[in-house]
Amino acid sequence: MESLVFILEKIDAFVWGVPLLVLLMGTGVYFTVALKGLQMRRLPLALRLMFSDQEGECGDVSSFGALCTALSATIGTGNIVGVATAVVVGGPGSLFWLFVAAFFGMATKYAESLLAVKYRTTDEKGQMAGGPMYYIERGLGQKGLAKIFAVFGIGVAFFGIGTFPQTNAITEAVRGMVPMPLWVVSLGLTVIVGLVILGGIRSISRTVERIVPVMAVGYFLAGVVILLANAQAVPGAIALIFRSAFQGHAALGGFTGATMMMAIRMGMARGVFSNESGLGSAPIAAAAARTNSSVRQGLISMTGTFFDSIIICSITGLVLVISGLWNEGIEGAALTAQAFNTTFPMMGVGRWVVSIGLVFFAFTTILGWNYYGERCVVYLFGVKAIFPYKVVYLALVFLGPFLSLQFIWITADIVNALMAIPNLIALVGLRKDVLTETREYFASWAQKNPGRREPVTAS
Repeated sequence: MESLVFILEKIDAFVWGVPLLVLLMGTGVYFTVALKGLQMRRLPLALRLMFSDQEGECGDVSSFGALCTALSATIGTGNIVGVATAVVVGGPGSLFWLFVAAFFGMATKYAESLLAVKYRTTDEKGQMAGGPMYYIERGLGQKGLAKIFAVFGIGVAFFGIGTFPQTNAITEAVRGMVPMPLWVVSLGLTVIVGLVILGGIRSISRTVERIVPVMAVGYFLAGVVILLANAQAVPGAIALIFRSAFQGHAALGGFTGATMMMAIRMGMARGVFSNESGLGSAPIAAAAARTNSSVRQGLISMTGTFFDSIIICSITGLVLVISGLWNEGIEGAALTAQAFNTTFPMMGVGRWVVSIGLVFFAFTTILGWNYYGERCVVYLFGVKAIFPYKVVYLALVFLGPFLSLQFIWITADIVNALMAIPNLIALVGLRKDVLTETREYFASWAQKNPGRREPVTAS
């Protein structure tokens, strides 16, 4: 296993090298500039559209349901374990680069979700079928690249974000609260996941619409309580994050030290793992939304990155830095749990907050990624392959808890990068579509509503 991990580490360092970081950041920077900072200017509008009741004739779930499905996949172990791993390996400075990636990622998420609705179609069962594989084929005219994306998408569902990191985190959290055999927790989780995913996108959407808002708000409030209780330490923590982002960080305690490049790489990699901007996953959920406007859904979808990284990950990161435990040799969920536990006003409550949050975060991510992988399978093999895919997916859900944490995270990083590359190429190739759709949408609204600053609902 050690030799395999060594090889995977080399592959990980290669795929997450300068070319991918430039492509990832460059795409976000381009859309930010070309759309004139849309993620800032239109964020209030996007937040209002989330709760607008206007729907379209085409689609399988509500726009809010599509957002919750996407959030269910993005708000997961990356927000707890991923952030902790980034800080341990890359130092506090990695949080700055995670935040930068999220800011530009909002523009990327807007663009890819817009394209998903614009180029979506229906499958043999009449369900919406969309995402990068469809806009790569129908918009870019590159069917071979679309198939490559779909293969990598299945790889991420099977071996990346979808199964191993989530199931491993859930079993660790559950056993930390209630001691029981590993196989019992794994089997119970597999059965529960199976009962939900066999019902398809509508079953998944109904489940996550109930869970996602509650879990996100609960975790956020717990983090706010901690930051308020330790308000005097917040300015120093923020200063440390900025300083480490550009200077690296020397070794302290159990910390091994980190260069500026390591901080950038870890921040970017964990940012993509958490918010999935540029990865090409969220557009698959966006394509299922009942809406007649690609721009409207793009705006709604970009709020996912805002909530995931700029809100939730920032909370986790600040608590970790304030606690000072990030350089004590503790790793993964145990680090975040200990950080919350030592800084929470009511001692002992922090561990439960993190453990319960981790269980629900990871569970909904498993559901969301099951759907993403399913849509990739349908694109490649048709609807007949859905059931065999779900059987394999459930088998991997059961297997996840028995694998090492180091192997899991390295594998996830690699397949994430492979999935992102064809999607980012497509976004660059279809950039004019994004700009044209956006310009026409807001110009049309302005003509129909002279004197008003911005639309409240889609026209």
